[in-house]
Amino acid sequence: MRILFASSEVAPFSKTGGLGDVAFALPRALAARGHEVLVLSPLYGCVDRERHGLSLAGEALGGRVWVAPGQKPRFAFWESASHFDRPGIYGYGGDYPDNAARFVAFSKSLLPAARALGFQPEVVHLNDWQTAAATLFSEGIPTVLTIHNLGYQGLFPLDEARHLFGGAPPPAAWLHHGQLGLLKGGILTADLITTVSPTYAREIRETELGFGLGEPLRRRGDRLVGILNGIDTEIWDPATDPHLPAHFSRADPSGKAACKRALQQELGLAADDGALLLGVVSRIAGQKGFDILLPALDALFERRVQLAVLGEGDEAMVATLQSWAKRRPDRLVLRVGFFEGLAHRIYAGADALLMPSSYEPCGLAQLYALRYGTVPVVRATGGLRDTVREGETGFSFEAYRPEALLAAVDRALATFADRGAWEAMVDRAMAEDHSWDRSAAAYEQAYAELFRGGIFAHPPSPW
Repeated sequence: MRILFASSEVAPFSKTGGLGDVAFALPRALAARGHEVLVLSPLYGCVDRERHGLSLAGEALGGRVWVAPGQKPRFAFWESASHFDRPGIYGYGGDYPDNAARFVAFSKSLLPAARALGFQPEVVHLNDWQTAAATLFSEGIPTVLTIHNLGYQGLFPLDEARHLFGGAPPPAAWLHHGQLGLLKGGILTADLITTVSPTYAREIRETELGFGLGEPLRRRGDRLVGILNGIDTEIWDPATDPHLPAHFSRADPSGKAACKRALQQELGLAADDGALLLGVVSRIAGQKGFDILLPALDALFERRVQLAVLGEGDEAMVATLQSWAKRRPDRLVLRVGFFEGLAHRIYAGADALLMPSSYEPCGLAQLYALRYGTVPVVRATGGLRDTVREGETGFSFEAYRPEALLAAVDRALATFADRGAWEAMVDRAMAEDHSWDRSAAAYEQAYAELFRGGIFAHPPSPW
């Protein structure tokens, strides 16, 4: 199939979070399966054209189209200086006030930019609110909209609807509590909606995690499906990872012990093989479970555990962690910021990974942990429920309370004390397949469903 994949960010060109990684890895996996894929993203001021070797390839909708060399899939960028030649992606010291105009303009540019490159898609795959408006400009080509996090909906003052509808009143599909709702409009007008795990697809329809959009999502019925994200198993491979002091694999896991000792030394923790070394690589925020982890620290440190935290975020929560790190440097080490190499070493050197999220659409950290034989301890929500099997590949808990988190850690400690049982769990974790190829096959099937069962009786003709 010919797939146009539109995203507001794509690594390594532009990135603020997991969407950038998905927009790079999923199209690559689809291309490897034989599809012709064009990835389109805005050309931001922060994109280094020279370093990435971008070249001018055409013009579209008052802007210019640039392409990256020698890539399969092709990565292309729409340049509109008035919209995107700025230091930030979504804002700089706060959201840009004209974000609705910026991303509606990008949504309008998708087909003209693709055609400037001689590419006529059979499917247009959109991502999050920033590209949701493109359902209005698809010219009958089937559209797929992926929701990565329903907490970000693209809500704007109603007068911003002029960028979509001129002076006409916006249709009800694009109204949300008296505002322009870009994600809601996309949900109600896309031909297929996907989200990043099966459980999250259920949660956003049936629970408060719908953030006010549960009814529109329920209205779409079986047009909403959940497909797990994957990970790049070449970048995330403990057998070859250049960030690690020792390599290991499922066939030969012996190097993992060396990674643990090296991590303890790097962080200034005691070289204690018998301590359960817990890792956290996360944004420091309530949604990530810090509002139940912080009250649990006093009791947690009564156990034989060490805690290594890497992340940044909520200032008050960071300050609390810093206070604990000063009081209990033997038990807690905090590194504020994000350091790629250290993240890899925590995934490799920790015995277990803590992810007590209040909600988690998919989660990638637990997938990296499984790949590195680091047992996840997670709250059973979203993609965490779908990827961690209690007592088999990790430990999970339901209630969002410190006591439930501690009980899950206690189950991990009990298993850790039985070396045979722990090693068997590590082996099962490392046997899991969360590669992008598996996820790409599911998307491939979802695309095919657009042309079956009366959804689309006939594929669109090539342009």
